[in-house]
Amino acid sequence: MNLTKSAICVFCGSRSGTDPIYTKAAQELGHLLVEKKFDLVFGGASCGIMGTIADAVMEKGGGVSGIIPDFLSTKEVKHDRVKDLMIVSSMHERKYRMYEKSSGFIALPGGIGTLDELVEITTWNQLKLISKPLGLLNVKGYFDHLLKQLERMVDDGFLDPQTKETLIVSKDPKELLEILSGRFI
Repeated sequence: MNLTKSAICVFCGSRSGTDPIYTKAAQELGHLLVEKKFDLVFGGASCGIMGTIADAVMEKGGGVSGIIPDFLSTKEVKHDRVKDLMIVSSMHERKYRMYEKSSGFIALPGGIGTLDELVEITTWNQLKLISKPLGLLNVKGYFDHLLKQLERMVDDGFLDPQTKETLIVSKDPKELLEILSGRFI
């Protein structure tokens, strides 16, 4: 399936976390994506909040494109209800395909894999390899410590302030999506 509308890639956990607020935020964001006529691009798994957001989009009739490396298709349990599910050979190819299909990105809470995806896209934007908006859905202050670390990087001269300022941060899914939508190129 070629995505005919703008698509947002959501980076998020293959686990649900310890607080149901993370699942609720993923469901709300999924429903808002459909309401705002965005397709979802995601990591292709049926577990955790990754599966939750895909289910929420499909529940409302939205388009979903999943991309999962073959070695994770059983560990993370590929999402069999996603019609546009691409199985790729590596994590690098997964991230590249996610970028290709997306107009912008949102990071929800997640683990090291989510952090890796978030940092790589931020780096690509910083190096001007791409120019696509990136938002952090700061559920329950999840990204507060990361944002403080970025401030430290700026203060100590390792990061330019413009790179930090390109991150769109909100605790409200609707507000985040509205701001993000206004930055599409």
